[in-house]
Order: sequence, then C-alpha cells, then structure tokens
Amino acid sequence: MNIDGITNGLVIDHIEAGKGMDIYNALHLGKLECSVALIKNVVSKKMGKKDIIKVDEVIDVDLDALGFIDPNITVNTIKDNEIISKAHIELPKKVTNLIKCKNPRCITSTEQELPHIFKLTNEEKREYRCIYCETKAESTRI
Repeated sequence: MNIDGITNGLVIDHIEAGKGMDIYNALHLGKLECSVALIKNVVSKKMGKKDIIKVDEVIDVDLDALGFIDPNITVNTIKDNEIISKAHIELPKKVTNLIKCKNPRCITSTEQELPHIFKLTNEEKREYRCIYCETKAESTRI
C-alpha cells in the first residue's frame, strides 16, 4: 500500500488500533474538501498495531476530543514537507458536549440549552462524571 506524504497538513499518529474512525467522526473529517486518509491497523513496534489519519490541510482540531478518545495520540503539523510542531495529547480534565448525560433526572434532560459537561474523576480508570448530577459517563467513546 502506498499513501502519499503530506506537503502541508496534519498527521494524527499513535491512535489505538480501531479508534481511527471514532476520531474521523468526532473531528467531522468527512466534511472537509481536502484529502483525508485513515489508515487502520498499521504495524507499530511500540504499539503492535495503530491507526493513523493524514489530513492534506492544516485545520484546527479539538484536542479535548482527541484526548478523550485516546490520550496517547500525537498530532504532527507538516509545512513544506517538514514537521514544524508535534503535540502530545493528554486526558482532558473536563469535556463539554462530547458525550451526553444518560441520567433522565439530570437537568440537561429538561434544559436542552445547557451544555453537557463532564469532569475527570478517576484518571487511572479514565472515568468522567456529569458536573450537574454526578452520573458516571458510560464509556469514553463519542
């Protein structure tokens, strides 16, 4: 398989195998006019297998969404065929409107305009809880 390099754009690397499509959807990459490559199950010495996303344009990405899905991701910005910056993503302390509270009694169920805000309560378990009702998020999938 041969996938061209990027002259100017982003490479989202070190994605846990199988989570590339979650990131593709969370960042709305399907709506972009530029070329986007999602490469799944790439052999990696460090990870065994990984996914990679290449975007042939420099765009703003939601680092909280990336960190929520997989905090081990690296985002490389490419300009004139060279990496000009490399961002290492971390687990966000708070996420807004990435997931919705499933508690039917939560105020976010009746007050539609309220943002769905979850705070990180257990970093080791990657556990988030709703700031309004303390309900635990069902998963770290968007």
